Parts: sequence; C-alpha cells; structure tokens
Amino acid sequence: MLTETKYALADGELAAVEIGDAKSADTTIVFLHGWLDNAASFFTIMEAFHQLAPQYHLCAIDLPGHGLSTNKAGSNFYLFHDYVDDIYQLMPHFSPNRRIMVGHSLGALISACYSAAFPEQVAGLVQIEGYAPLFEDPDACVARMREGVISRHQYRSVPARGYDSVKTAIRHRSQVNKIPPALIAPVIERGMRQVGDLWYWRCDAKLKCDALYRMSPAHAKQIMKQVTCVDRVILGEEGYPYLHQQCTELTEKKPEVFTIAGGHHCHLEQPQQVAELILGLVNKINEGLE
Repeated sequence: MLTETKYALADGELAAVEIGDAKSADTTIVFLHGWLDNAASFFTIMEAFHQLAPQYHLCAIDLPGHGLSTNKAGSNFYLFHDYVDDIYQLMPHFSPNRRIMVGHSLGALISACYSAAFPEQVAGLVQIEGYAPLFEDPDACVARMREGVISRHQYRSVPARGYDSVKTAIRHRSQVNKIPPALIAPVIERGMRQVGDLWYWRCDAKLKCDALYRMSPAHAKQIMKQVTCVDRVILGEEGYPYLHQQCTELTEKKPEVFTIAGGHHCHLEQPQQVAELILGLVNKINEGLE
C-alpha cells in the first residue's frame, strides 16, 4: 500500500512514502513530521485514513537531513525558513486541485508558515502538537546567537554515538519521548543505518545545533494571522501545555482545537482518531465547495 518515492530539490532529494496518484487525485494530503522523526511517523495514520477514504493521495516526506532524504550540503545548519523553500519545490509535483497540509511538531510550524505565505496552495491545515513558529523576546537575541554558535562548535568536536542494536536505540527513544517502544519503532528503524558493528542515526547531526535566531512574538503573531485556510489543531492531553494558550492568544481567528489521549506523539498513540479528524477537515472543505 505504501510506496517509496523520491523528489528532486535544487540541493538533493526528498524521500517520500505515498498512497494514491499524485497527479490525478482531486486532493493531496502532505504530511510533515517532527524534529528528528521521519515519514514513518505517519504510516499508521495514512493506512487508517486510506481505509476511510481511498480516493485521496497521501504523501509523507522525510524533511531534508532526516530519514532517507539527503542532507543539506556543506555547512548548512537547517535554518527553519529553508524548510518552507523545500516544500515550495515539492508542491508542483502534486495535482493543483486541492492540497491539505498535516504537520506534527516542527512539521506543524512549517505547515503554518507555508499556509500563511502561499494561501493559494493550501486548502486546509491540521497541526498536531504544534502551532506558531518558535519565537522569543528580542532581548534574548544576543544570548541566542552566542549559544547557537557554541552549539555548532560542540557539534564539530563530539563524535557520533553508535548503538549496539536498533532495539537499543528504540528503547532509548521510547524513554526520551515517553511512548511505548512498539509505537516509535517504525520511526527509529527508518532513521538508522549500520556502520560496521554499530547502528547510527541517519539524520544529520547538525540538526541538533541550536538556532542562531528566533523571530519575535510580533512576527509569529503576524504569520498566524495570515493563515486563512480551514484549520484544526490536535493536542495531546499530556503534550506541551503552552500550545493551548498559543491557540487562543496568537490570532483572532481561533482554530478548532481537539484534545486527545496521549503525549507529544499523540498521533502515534491514537492514529485512528487522528485520521478521522483529518478526514473531518477534508469533508468540511468539500462541503464548502458544494
């Protein structure tokens, strides 16, 4: 059911996993995963959604530096806004009829920025455990720049960590993310490679470096103000509590907010419910077009 594909970018390739026909479907749903995850984060949701509505095209990508996608070239440190450019290069490969964006965590922030910048390309937006792009008070900008540069120096001097088995890596991420090993296992298995007797993360180690810059609250508020498509936010009961406040304070156009059982990776814990919520948004869009 799930098909592996590749899409060329100006600098490298995006790996993707898809269901359906990218060119003929009247609706494409693009899934963007969270930081240090990959397309496997959405496999169970895609399978559940396909059972509910097999006529739609579904595409989950590995963001650059993640999963099976290529790393950014040279000394590129994955500036947040560059992801928006990556998605802009991806979109022409899909039918222009109707596109829905679904993002988890980092993917939710990218999806929001893309929806604001290119509203003509996005008919609907579903954000899972993420809302506005990361922001902070301008007074923190010098400390942010200092710590970001230091983190790059540390990256250059610390060797990569290897695991004796994929099972050990799954157990480690399970503890960090507070999620059962079986649920996070597909993400880990897609995100590892073997070198000699050890297993290493495929993701580019530069992804762990701190950002040198974050936008101000005013910038983030302006971006969210310009998200004009139909949107839903899905939050975990044990997820990031500050997201509830952001959904009510950052924009006058309040999104529909749904709280489901689980933590920050609630979509892995409740894939059927999340698939139904995504389909509900698609149906709402379709009803508005009738």
